[in-house]
Amino acid sequence: MTPEAVRKYLAEHAPDLELVELPEAHTTDYISREWKVLPAQVAKTLTLRVGGDAKIVVTCGDSRLDNRKVKDVLGGKGRMMPGPEASEITGHPVGGITPLCLARPLPVFFDVQLKRFDEVVTAACSTHAAIRIPPERFAELVDATWVDICSDP
Repeated sequence: MTPEAVRKYLAEHAPDLELVELPEAHTTDYISREWKVLPAQVAKTLTLRVGGDAKIVVTCGDSRLDNRKVKDVLGGKGRMMPGPEASEITGHPVGGITPLCLARPLPVFFDVQLKRFDEVVTAACSTHAAIRIPPERFAELVDATWVDICSDP
């Protein structure tokens, strides 16, 4: 997948949103500094293996998963997928993974802490592309389920 695929997706489903090409790799520090947002507003997309199932989890950039909550909510212990596996299953390169334009349908979960913000920033299929988006709208675009699976801030 490429940023162009996300650009086409946005043109059809959310024409008011803009994909921004970045001069540096999309890191929490870079986005926070350059775009004047809190590190928590940089949406972090995680690929988890829960039992035999792959699941996508989006959290605040400074959040940590709570293992007990993950087990209770997602039905088992969550294990982070290795980078190559995460890239293969999502169709996005490591560092550019987003729940937008996945290579195949996967269940997507958004942590409720994202709702604290009017907007978050997500990667866009590249380490050098990002999108500003309201979290409610982001969840709606990817048909995400809201869950409480991170440690309290």
